[in-house]
Parts: sequence; structure tokens; C-alpha cells
Amino acid sequence: MNDYKRWITLVVVSSALMLIVMDATILYTALPSLTHDLGASASEKLWILNGYSLVMAGLLPAMGTLGDRLGHRRMFSLGLIVFSAASLLAAFATTPAVLIVGRVLLAVGASMMMPATLSIIRVTFTDPRELGLAIGIWGSISSGGAGLGPIIGGLLVEHFWWGAAFLINVPISIAALVLTLVYVPKHAGNQETKWDLMGSFQILIAMVALIYAIKEFARREGSLTFAAIGAVIGVVALIIFIQRQLRSSNPLLDLSLFKISPFTTGFITALVGLFGQLGIQYIVTQRLQLVEGLNPLQAGLITLSIPVAALVAGPLAGKIMHRYDVIRFKSFTLLVAALGTLIYLFQFNSGIAGQILGLALLGAGLGAGMTAASHSIMSYAPPEKAGMAASIEEVAYELGGASGIAIIGSMSGLVYTLTMKIPAGLQVPANVKDSLDEALMVAEGLPGQAAEALKAAGRAAFDESFFAILVGVTVFFAIASLVICWVGARSKQRKTGALI
Repeated sequence: MNDYKRWITLVVVSSALMLIVMDATILYTALPSLTHDLGASASEKLWILNGYSLVMAGLLPAMGTLGDRLGHRRMFSLGLIVFSAASLLAAFATTPAVLIVGRVLLAVGASMMMPATLSIIRVTFTDPRELGLAIGIWGSISSGGAGLGPIIGGLLVEHFWWGAAFLINVPISIAALVLTLVYVPKHAGNQETKWDLMGSFQILIAMVALIYAIKEFARREGSLTFAAIGAVIGVVALIIFIQRQLRSSNPLLDLSLFKISPFTTGFITALVGLFGQLGIQYIVTQRLQLVEGLNPLQAGLITLSIPVAALVAGPLAGKIMHRYDVIRFKSFTLLVAALGTLIYLFQFNSGIAGQILGLALLGAGLGAGMTAASHSIMSYAPPEKAGMAASIEEVAYELGGASGIAIIGSMSGLVYTLTMKIPAGLQVPANVKDSLDEALMVAEGLPGQAAEALKAAGRAAFDESFFAILVGVTVFFAIASLVICWVGARSKQRKTGALI
């Protein structure tokens, strides 16, 4: 393929990827406006936000393998058509139910496209150095694009209306479809690849139930009963699915891929990276608004240093990665992320510049790590299983992101409750110990000195929980780095033993 056609192909799949990852977060700033206009209930708001990620996570394994069978360009093109139609439906929805249907259809289109983006890159770029750079760009968009969603959503809502957050997808998707048909190489697929319908149904139930359980557990008004039921259903469905895959001669997900050390460490890096990135962005944004008093846009611009650094570091990592041992490289990127979190730990009370430095270093480490993870997963999986491999990586993204927000958010709330000390002599509701938001709302109804005392107590407790969480995430990154090194060392020992 001509040089310029290869890079046009990369632009096409990257633009689609940007839409996919942005749509996971673009409603964060548009939600109040659409809730007012559509009269959405609390339950409907939850499904408007979460329906997209839940359905996409459940469909990714099936769509990746289906792409291996039918051809990745075909799946990508069909996904663009579904995504465009769903965007129109969501943009002009007149009821919450219609918007939820639109979000679910968006997830269907996204799940068709996302594994295909990596698979198309794999078959388009045959030179190892060019492949590293292309995957670096893909990885930086994948890790950085979600951080742009709330910013772009806020700008669109401010200047137009909430439907513009969906409508912007349409012209970009149509342009990408035209360019796909002209420039993206055809891939006939492998008709011998079996598509396991029952296995697809089992993994859909498992992924949706598990991620639902995580999100329900993290939600302030969430039901522990529903979270437990979701977790049990998810675990049981996952066990049944794994047993079926181990018995099958043509599995939907070839679990033997995890015997390949670079593949396994790539999965771990992707999971840990998204866990840390989205979890930290969540609690940092909360602190900037609730403790430092910044508005949402100001807080978003500061945390934007994470995705911007990731967008820069990803392609750079792709260009130099071939010089180093890929497993050690992934381990190093998580150490860089740990260093960034550690710097932020000692700078979050010392001004904006130190905070941005720590967050940018965190983003650079994670952006480079995502590139290395994608490169390992796609390079070490057999070409005929490229779609399957890509879907496994993206499942790691979904699980990592959902569990990061859920676990880090929940642990932050727990530490806040344990450390919050109501000032002596104040008669206030017990819910001030549940969250800083509620303490600040109660303080609004108190006289001046009492209000300031309650605010100070709440912010002090929040900062204690914030400090504890940052220490925990720093240690988590360091342990994950050591685990990756250990897996790499074990792999080398096995190879040495086999040669002897």
C-alpha cells in the first residue's frame, strides 16, 4: 500500500476511535441539561450514562471474533453506519426511553468498530517501526480521548443544546465511512473462524452483570443487594463461559493467548492503566471543585493534563519501543505513572503548577503504557485472531475504567466517613459524614462561624481520604510494575529451560 494511503487509513480509524471513547464521557457535562429537558428520573439518568459502556463491554468479545470471520473493514463500515443512525436518534430523542435506546445502539456500533480499528492497523502497517508509531497514536487516543469528552460536551451544550453532543458524531462518521470505502484495504476474513453464538450470549451476560455490579456498588444511592446479585450472575456466567471456551475446538476467546507473556502483561498494563487513570481523574476533579472551589470547566482543564500528556507520550513510545524489551518497557511506564502520582501526592496543597506536573507525568506514563500494551497484544497474537485479541484488550479497558471509578470512589468515601469529625457543639444531620457534598450543603443553612467550622472539618476529612487513596494508587502501580517484571522473568526462565 502507498505511504499516504496507510496514514489516511490511520486517520480514519483514529477519528472513529476518538468518537467511541469520547461518547463514554461526553454526557458528564450535558446530563443536567438533558435531564431538565426530558424530565429523566434518577433511574433513567443512570441508564442514559451507563447503558453505553455496559452494552459495549458485553458485545466486544463477540464483535472482535465476528470481525475475524467477516473481515474487519466490513465490520468497521457497518459499525460507522449504526453509530451514525444511533447518533441521530439520540440527538433528537424526545423521551428518556428513546435516548436510552439510542445509547444502546451507539454501543452496538462502537463494539463493531473498536476491535476493527486495531485489526485494520495490524494488517495495514507491516513495518515494525511504523506499526509501533501507528499503535502509539491509537493508544494515546484511546487513553486520552475519554478525558476530552466532558470538555467538548460542555462546550457544545454551552453554545448549542445537549443533542449536539451526539449530532457531532454524524458528519465525522459519514466522512470516515467514505474514506474507509476508498482507502482502507479489504480484508476478506477467515470463513473457517467459527462464531460461537452461545458463548457470545454468555460473555455478554457476564460482562454486563459484572460492570453493572461495580457501578451499582460505587453509586451513592446504589443498592448493595442489586450489586451483589449482579456480581453473582456475572461470576457464574463467566465461569460457565470459561469452561465452554476450554472445551471448544473453536473458542470465541482463545484463552491460550494468555500463555504468551507479552500478551498477558499487555492485558495487565491496560487494566491497571485505565483503573488508575479514570479513578484518579474522578477524585482529583472532585477535590478541585469541593475543596479548592474551582468550577467544573476549571477543574476539567487542570485534569486535562493527563490525557494531553498521554496523547503526546503514546506516539513517542511507539517510535522508540522497538529498542527495548517490551515487558520491561511496560513495567517502566507504570513506575513513571507511580512517580507522577507520588509527585501529585506532595503537591496537591502547593499550587496548580505542581499539580499539573504530577498529573502530566501520570498521563505520560499511562499513555506510553497503553501503547506498549496494544503493541504487545496485537503483535504477539496470530494475525487470524487479531479481532479477538483487540476485543480482549478493550475488555481490559472497560473493566479497568469501571472498577477504577467504583473502587477508588468507594474507598475515598469510606475513609472520609471514618475520619470526618463533626465540630463540638454542632447539631447537624448524620449524613454530613457520608460525603463532603452533603456537609457543604448542610453548612449553607448554618450561621457564619458554624458553617465555616463544618466546611473546614469536611474538607480536612476529604483531604485525609484523598491522601490515603493517592498512597494506595501509587503502591498499586508499583506492585503492578513488579508483577509484570516477574511474569517476564518467569517467561525467560521457561525459555531457557526449554533450550537446555
